[in-house]
Amino acid sequence: MPYIQNTPSDVQAMLKAAGVGSLDELFASIPAHLKLNRPLDLPPALSELELLGHVSDLARRNRHLDECVSFLGAGVYDHFIPAVVDQLASRSEFYTSYTPYQPEVSQGVLQVFFEYQTLICQLTGMDVSNASMYDGASALAEAVLMACHIASPGAKRRALVPRTLHPEYRHVLRTYMKHFELELVEIGYEDGIIRLDELERECKSGAACVVVQNPNFFGCVEPVRRISAVAKQAGALLVACVDPISLGILEAPGAYGADIVVGDGQPLGNHPSFGGPHFGFMACRQEFVRKMPGRIVGETVDHDGRRGFVLTLQTREQHIRREKATSNICTSMALCALRGTVYLAALGKLGLRRVAELCLQKSHYLRDEIAKLPGFKPRFTAPFFKEFAVACP
Repeated sequence: MPYIQNTPSDVQAMLKAAGVGSLDELFASIPAHLKLNRPLDLPPALSELELLGHVSDLARRNRHLDECVSFLGAGVYDHFIPAVVDQLASRSEFYTSYTPYQPEVSQGVLQVFFEYQTLICQLTGMDVSNASMYDGASALAEAVLMACHIASPGAKRRALVPRTLHPEYRHVLRTYMKHFELELVEIGYEDGIIRLDELERECKSGAACVVVQNPNFFGCVEPVRRISAVAKQAGALLVACVDPISLGILEAPGAYGADIVVGDGQPLGNHPSFGGPHFGFMACRQEFVRKMPGRIVGETVDHDGRRGFVLTLQTREQHIRREKATSNICTSMALCALRGTVYLAALGKLGLRRVAELCLQKSHYLRDEIAKLPGFKPRFTAPFFKEFAVACP
């Protein structure tokens, strides 16, 4: 924010408006021992040129992704972002008014989120999408709560979660669950994927939902169709947490029976930015739409028959009575979701598939080369997409 200090005349005008004679009188209620009572110990002022040089020197201490390659992964990825994403997302029409508080006035913003919802549904193979969430972890937590609300009254309020799920996602889940009297049951893994025998055993004890992350935290591709069959047989909903880039080549969750699909949208046109901000996406089957958190944009016609967009559903606590709300989600990282919309539209189906193929090919090449090094060995043999674990000497 720009800073322009107050002139003496500005100060006097404000003191007069406040009805006090001096700054000392204005701050008289502050105890003397809490006041500094001396000028700030600051170095001499710098010129604009000197200040720019000083800040640049400080910035050069950071290692950034323009000068090095990061293999950290684990939910934050340095994918190529077409220039059109930064260009459109920085337009003032979007950048300064990214969440519609007077929604029908903001037809351009509403249309963007209508297109966003369409793209997410096409990507996941689901019927309905909301207008984005905060991030992948909170989107998953909201999905589990949603599944428990959908479950029949006699169903056990248990969520079965594999230990192959991102540990930070599990931590967020535990934070959400402890205030709702919901039981979180963790399922073990073998060779990088969920133990199906343990899942089947826990399902026999009853569950509202089964969570699967695909690809999982280790990068391994889970046996999603078998997991889905186990969940359906037990009468539990299947909540799928997915990497959106992987859907360029992997089967869409809707095709293997997922009831709710969530994920983190950072790979879709959002820079790593030292870990954030991100956006989360959520899609579900049509029958569950009224249990979905957040806002849903719909298409309609106005009085003159012209195409228009409205907030069809907005069951968040800012819009309706708190006890009736499905969630207290607020602005939902709409600007980051806009970037995801532009990214998907710019790449198209073939472009997204090409990105996914490059991730698959390059990660397998890297693992093969690392395996040739003395003492290094791949940790798991299960198929993987773009991440893998290595046992180091």
